[in-house]
Amino acid sequence: MGEPTQKKTPGQIVAPRLDWLEGEVPRAEAFDDTYFSRAGGLEETRHVFLAGNGLPERWQGRESFAIAEFGFGTGLNFLTTLKALKAQKVLEKGAAPPHLTFISFELYPMTRDQLARALGVFPELAQEAAELIAQWQPEPGWTKLAFAGADLWLGIGDAREMIADLRRGGEGTPSGPVDAWYLDGFSPAKNPELWDEDLLKTAFEVTAAGGTFATYTAAGWVRRNLASAGFTVEKQKGFAGKREMVAGRKDQL
Repeated sequence: MGEPTQKKTPGQIVAPRLDWLEGEVPRAEAFDDTYFSRAGGLEETRHVFLAGNGLPERWQGRESFAIAEFGFGTGLNFLTTLKALKAQKVLEKGAAPPHLTFISFELYPMTRDQLARALGVFPELAQEAAELIAQWQPEPGWTKLAFAGADLWLGIGDAREMIADLRRGGEGTPSGPVDAWYLDGFSPAKNPELWDEDLLKTAFEVTAAGGTFATYTAAGWVRRNLASAGFTVEKQKGFAGKREMVAGRKDQL
């Protein structure tokens, strides 16, 4: 996430300042925006990020699949994806789903108590949330958390700097290519850093041919930045009362 008001020094962990709205929806004071939709965070993630990227259909038959996102927030996107991965194994009568690599950038990681409070409103994810909270100890740089069938690479720092690690790879860092992007920063008007053209160009570079992205926003300048980065871009029906969202892909060479 960007940093319009909260300041930090290199190597320092700064938790977000939160307001808690009705329904225990966390709102970041620095961005005047909520971490998930008040109309239903779990349903929003499934509609925008899973369905928008053609998941879980696209990972079926794969041995591995990599997803990356800008803004870990509450971890809701990761946990919902992990839940879908487990559900596939049940539906396919024990057939092994792909190993998931989930790469997430976060500048202001929540404290363990904040995370537990935010995820407490999703009883369907209680088991997955407990596993995340038990391991939650964010540190500057990259940390890998292990789950059954998935690795979570948590990058604490500025995504505009850390994304280069996906291109370089190496010990202690994740690497591309990325099969699907969850573009989930705060509102582009309030957090423009995560919708920056150069950042999106690097995201395009580390995306696999045929890889996809999805985002809840349909802001014109964001669409133009995505197209300039190289993605094909199309509008889709938004979640709940939101008229439009955007999804797209990196065309096969």
